[in-house]
Amino acid sequence: MAVQPHTSQNAHADSFPLLIIPIIGLAAAKVLKEAGLRVVVLEARDRVGGRTYTVQGPEFQYVDLGGAYVGPTQNAILKLAKELGVQTYLINEKEKLIHYVKGKTYPFQGLFPPVWNPIAYLDYNNLWRTIDEMGEKIPAEAPWTAAQAVQWDNMSMKELFDKLCWTRVARDFATLFINVNVTSEPHEVSALWFLWYIKQCGGTKRIFSTSNGGQERKFIGGSGQISERIAELLGSCVRLNEPVIKICQKDTAVFVETISGGKYEVINAVPPGLTMKVHYDPQLPSVRNQLIQRVPMGSIIKCMMYYKRPFWKEKDYCGTMMIEDEDSPISMTLDDTKPDGSYPCIMGKVKVSEIYAKVLDSEEALHPVHYEEKDWCGEQYSGGCYTAYFPPGTFCQFSRVLRQPFGRLFFAGTETATKWSGYMDGAVQAGERAAKEVGWDLHWQSEGCRFESHKIRPIKSTFWEKHLPSVPAFFTVLGVSTAFTAAVLGIVTLKKTSNVVLQ
Repeated sequence: MAVQPHTSQNAHADSFPLLIIPIIGLAAAKVLKEAGLRVVVLEARDRVGGRTYTVQGPEFQYVDLGGAYVGPTQNAILKLAKELGVQTYLINEKEKLIHYVKGKTYPFQGLFPPVWNPIAYLDYNNLWRTIDEMGEKIPAEAPWTAAQAVQWDNMSMKELFDKLCWTRVARDFATLFINVNVTSEPHEVSALWFLWYIKQCGGTKRIFSTSNGGQERKFIGGSGQISERIAELLGSCVRLNEPVIKICQKDTAVFVETISGGKYEVINAVPPGLTMKVHYDPQLPSVRNQLIQRVPMGSIIKCMMYYKRPFWKEKDYCGTMMIEDEDSPISMTLDDTKPDGSYPCIMGKVKVSEIYAKVLDSEEALHPVHYEEKDWCGEQYSGGCYTAYFPPGTFCQFSRVLRQPFGRLFFAGTETATKWSGYMDGAVQAGERAAKEVGWDLHWQSEGCRFESHKIRPIKSTFWEKHLPSVPAFFTVLGVSTAFTAAVLGIVTLKKTSNVVLQ
């Protein structure tokens, strides 16, 4: 986003930041323009929206093939949507959810699938409790300052799971938890980064929940409307098909050159790894340059399977499936039927009608009437989805420069957010934060805003969830109790024997 000179006496009036990514750049551009600045948004694609992507068609009316879900505590995106007149609807979760494991379907209600084996339940409960407790020790805005930052960063989540989990039940679901939330594998991600990621999204229950959680709602008409409506407000300020190839900082200004030959005085908000496509003069600082080579994007193909009717509801299923199956290329689904009940659809991550038929025990799942998909791994200006992740050994060192300006170049992107990073809400927050850093006297209240239609219910843990022992603690207590009981019985037996002898 190019920002033209302003007559303000602000100390940074000669600073021109760059915001290139749609929902981030557009959100910042909107606020900056309202403050009286002249802005130009440079969009690499032939559309606005970035990692949000809504398409229309007669077979499905509209569908979100990119970022789609919002929920309680995501105040930045909800505030912006309300201002733009974009309404939301609740994801269906009235009927039972499904946990599919070892070839069997287990219907349930609630957040996590029930675990009937008492030892596995202790393991399961300790896993979520420990992830949340560890996350609470990590400062959201400075994770590298955590007391055990280096130790946790040098550990993958697989290694952490191996230390925490005693049962295969807990370990397998922990893998699914990683797959669903960051589209990566446990061995690929830093424990410090993932623990921070879950913490800044409100904890394990908030991020994984549909009702009262991160997947509670979608936008009527699609999330792409938010970027499109901002683009309409900005008009000719938005330039499509203008990928940036060079950023040159001079003493008095910053100049950006695009692939079409356009040159602009400029701000930057692309996924960290994609900034390698841009040439910098002067070159980026060493740590920043190392950062952008170490943060890959998650891998995901999002697919939508449409049917003549929502047959799963006839079985008392809501469409949410948590799938643990080595042969399944998908981990989780949600109902994507329109709020009025039209265009019955199940959202997954790849084309998987066969696994749907197994899980739902229905031949009808094999006969969709329409299919839509989006391979984000092949998207040139995203490189993957949902977000960039930090491999082991990278987050502690490089997270400290994520938001650090370089001269007159400021960095945004959902990866730089400190709340709901990786989500649309984090993208909006990052854009607003970058605009503030430019130095203009702007005012937002996204952190404090509340909406009556999006009431936030606190996430609570039961007494047993808080106090049940872990598996090793249980066996330790059991061993001590057994030894104590054996000792008492031995003493009693000895006394009885002594009495007999004396008599």
